[in-house]
Amino acid sequence: MSDEFDYDLIIIGSGPSGRAAAIQAGKLHRRVLVIDRKDRLGGVSVHTGTIPSKTLRETVLNLSGWRERSFYGRSYRVKDQIGAEDLKARLHMTLDYEVDVLEHQFNRNHVDTLNGLAKFIGPNEVEVATEAGETTRLTAEKFLISTGTKTYRPDYVPFNGRTVVDGDEFLEMAEIPRSLTVIGAGVIGVEYATMFSALDVRVTLIEPRETFLDFIDKTLIQDFTHQIRENGVDLRLGSAVESIEDRGEHVEVILENGRHVRSEMLLFAAGRMGATSALNLEAVGLKTDHRGRLSVDRKTYQTAVPHIYAAGDVIGHPSLASTSLQQGRVAACHALETPTLPESPWYPYGIYSVPEMSTCGMSEEELKERGIPYEVGVARFRETSRGHIMGLEHGMLKMLFSLKTRRVLGVQIVGEGATELIHIAQAVLNLKGTVDYFVQNTFNYPTLAEAYKIAGLDAFNRMPIPEEFKVKKPARKAKAEAKAELPPAADKKAAE
Repeated sequence: MSDEFDYDLIIIGSGPSGRAAAIQAGKLHRRVLVIDRKDRLGGVSVHTGTIPSKTLRETVLNLSGWRERSFYGRSYRVKDQIGAEDLKARLHMTLDYEVDVLEHQFNRNHVDTLNGLAKFIGPNEVEVATEAGETTRLTAEKFLISTGTKTYRPDYVPFNGRTVVDGDEFLEMAEIPRSLTVIGAGVIGVEYATMFSALDVRVTLIEPRETFLDFIDKTLIQDFTHQIRENGVDLRLGSAVESIEDRGEHVEVILENGRHVRSEMLLFAAGRMGATSALNLEAVGLKTDHRGRLSVDRKTYQTAVPHIYAAGDVIGHPSLASTSLQQGRVAACHALETPTLPESPWYPYGIYSVPEMSTCGMSEEELKERGIPYEVGVARFRETSRGHIMGLEHGMLKMLFSLKTRRVLGVQIVGEGATELIHIAQAVLNLKGTVDYFVQNTFNYPTLAEAYKIAGLDAFNRMPIPEEFKVKKPARKAKAEAKAELPPAADKKAAE
């Protein structure tokens, strides 16, 4: 790398992709700087996205006694009166820990950091404005844009930060509402809607389209839909919003079909935008799409400008913290001209709703579109001993296998521990394993992972048995059996 620049690599944003890239660059003994507009590192993932929402979910399930209600009844609670401060207590502890770990990792790997708002002023130069009003200009040979996303806030929504909020403001609520309307049945909307339903908040989930989470297998969505409706979520699909009115004591949503929905609080969770508007990308010849996202080469994460890379949510789908971590590391290796292993083709997708959902590989709909002959294996958590011990009444694991090669093509799970269980599927998928793996191997008993064995056998028993698995009879026994099958005349002639 050239000494004419201040740094070998400047990273804008300290979310998962920026974090992974910085640590990788540090381990390669390169001069690396991370610029973040917030005074605390971690980005959206740590402060308003992944970590807070998952911490909130765990707190809700623990304090509400949700996991024990099948044993002790729906009225069972660990704490009778749960307030907003109860939810925030664990949240703040977790966030402080995450920031502390990140700062330690940066220090240990000699990663420089700078708080401020960065913008490009030339091909290899950025200007950083701090909150104190100071500006600093810095140069680098390579750049990585990992600024993530920001909430989409349309003009027709009367945001006030209290009763009408976006996904970032939602975590700052002063008290838990008795009723909640969520607009947008995407991942964020579904997660928050189901979490608060577990707190016995009356939740209405509105989605303008007739379907939701279309990238998930339809069988899984049907099972999930049944569960959340049973848990009290009023799911309104195909309900476009005409207007939203803040009436002080309540928020009223008027739908195009004429129906009205009233609630104490409204969460608008219909989409996010790439956080690129302040970067002055015109200075380096880069353009974004209508949602502020950048296009990249998905193998190297280079943008149209070769020395500028982008990774994480700012490049769009799949917009997962897990994939962002991997993207950042790969981008840093390529930018710093260091060979690395390519990314695995199959990655898990996790939705931390109540219940959880997780998938890896193809859905049944994708197999039909591609014309791939397949077999299905299904296991219900209630069929496992561990499921009975845990008091699980719902939960399903579904596996798809190729009839031609017997390989696993996709796995979908809904229910307790889905986001953990999916990694078994991920390993078998990436190693090109077959249905035979699940039949031949032993799983700990009792565990929920035993559902893999049940689903594997479910499919195996309907699939043709390979020739190499068929029992071959000894030559003498086969000859004797053949003789026994001869008609009497033929038998007499053979004896002569």
